[in-house]
Amino acid sequence: MSTTTSYALRDSMTMLRRNLKHAQRYPSLTLSVVVLPVLMLLMFVYVFGAPLGNGIDVPGVGGGGREEYTNYITPGILLMAIATSSIATAVSVCTDMTEGIINRFRTMSISRASVLVGHVLGNVVQTAVSLLLIVCVALAVGFRSNAHVLEWAAVLGLLLFLAFALAWLSAAIGLGSESVETASNAPLPLAFLPFLGSAVVPPDSMPEGIRWFAEYQPFTPITETVRGLLLGTGIGNDAWISLAWLTALTVLGYVWAKASFNRVANR
Repeated sequence: MSTTTSYALRDSMTMLRRNLKHAQRYPSLTLSVVVLPVLMLLMFVYVFGAPLGNGIDVPGVGGGGREEYTNYITPGILLMAIATSSIATAVSVCTDMTEGIINRFRTMSISRASVLVGHVLGNVVQTAVSLLLIVCVALAVGFRSNAHVLEWAAVLGLLLFLAFALAWLSAAIGLGSESVETASNAPLPLAFLPFLGSAVVPPDSMPEGIRWFAEYQPFTPITETVRGLLLGTGIGNDAWISLAWLTALTVLGYVWAKASFNRVANR
């Protein structure tokens, strides 16, 4: 490993520790993005679970009321949690840009990329904690999975890959935002995309135009892959499509964020 690479890794780990310490000292945003998906899970299970469960007919999942709908909605809630958590990255990056800390970093002998890498990895760590909490709550309210250890590991890898991709996109959004308020609102479409996929109901139940969008947007194959791994339903080509989408989103987010950061840092 070259000296330059080792310094970049060291600086990235330093920025990761900084990001996690900020999350500990200012937990309000972290708690909001963690608690919201849990509340949504409880709402969908106990408020909408019975009627939606009776109305959904998915092999191996639906058609039996609240218990089956709990199994159906849990994978979708996991994706919603990741999309919601990405908002914190946009806010934290924008805060660094607007409060002038970037000017201080510019005078220090550190890797420029490490600043963004710290934010992205910090979000992935916090998202992992959020996912663990959601799974625990889901198990408590009746979620049951027949997945074995390797399938759970594949689910974790896929979800963290999604968190990594969305964190880069949100970092780019934060860099382009003029205020923290803008940064907190701009990523909201990402948080709503799972609703317009197969997270809550099957796309087949939607009107034609919305159904077409739901079938071809990136969250649907990811949701179906996670659902298939956890519940044993069919996956088909969704796994490969998911990996292709996640790779494309990661590359897009990284290139966009890097270009935006270089433009801001060179002002």
